[in-house]
Amino acid sequence: MSAVRIDGRQVAKGLNRATRERALSLTRPPGLAVVLVGEDPASEVYVRRKGIVAGRLGFQHQQLTLPAATTQDELHAVIDTLNADPSVDGILVQLPLPSHLDSDAVLESIHPDKDVDGLTPASAGLLAIGRPLLVPCTPAGCMHLIEATGVDLSGAHAVVLGRSNIVGRPIARLLEQANATVTVCHSRTKHPERITREADVLIAAVGRPKMVGADWVRPGAVVIDVGINRLADGSLCGDVDTDAVAQVASAITPVPGGVGPMTIAMLMRNTLVASERRQSNRP
Repeated sequence: MSAVRIDGRQVAKGLNRATRERALSLTRPPGLAVVLVGEDPASEVYVRRKGIVAGRLGFQHQQLTLPAATTQDELHAVIDTLNADPSVDGILVQLPLPSHLDSDAVLESIHPDKDVDGLTPASAGLLAIGRPLLVPCTPAGCMHLIEATGVDLSGAHAVVLGRSNIVGRPIARLLEQANATVTVCHSRTKHPERITREADVLIAAVGRPKMVGADWVRPGAVVIDVGINRLADGSLCGDVDTDAVAQVASAITPVPGGVGPMTIAMLMRNTLVASERRQSNRP
């Protein structure tokens, strides 16, 4: 048995085509503003990729690059300006921020209607009560990849490794809302491998290279690898030992080329939704 490799790039292309078609019907292009503080190389790569995709979709895109020494007040002033700008539908602050900045306070300053990363307390609250507006991009992308496998989540047992506010908690909510029975494992969970072996769907989002081996996975399970880790030789790997687990699972996402492209596609979809709502004056 060898698992189907879920091609996130292809799924993302389909979503982006649909996003572009919807955007063309609007009075003006959706507007996305990305704020980058400092010169973190990985962040610069991510921001550049987002800008390229936004351009392909015909979005109005602006990147604001601020020095690493930017103060909290200066960053809040930038966000306040973007909140008030009628041409900006979505605001994304690239994380991580320099250590002297309070990331939570920065995210909370983004107007919920423009929170295309889905990370403000307002967005989290709406997701928690089953009324999501702008869903965090990576969890939303994971749900599309699961859907692409054809697995029926209703009644399935889904196990999430990790409980971060960016991935673990929101995807657990989304899986629950899809009528899966959800178990969340974290750093204090005893013998997580015993729990993951019972999963029909396994989401790994812990940031530990190749932590999930074949003996952690039930035969026939769908495995979504959110992790992206750089090894000493410069290569990238996920939280799952892909080659080993592929001999057990029915479907698996590769790293790179799995979840990553979907995160950007969902950012564009969230920007489109935010723009549609603002241009139609919907609350």
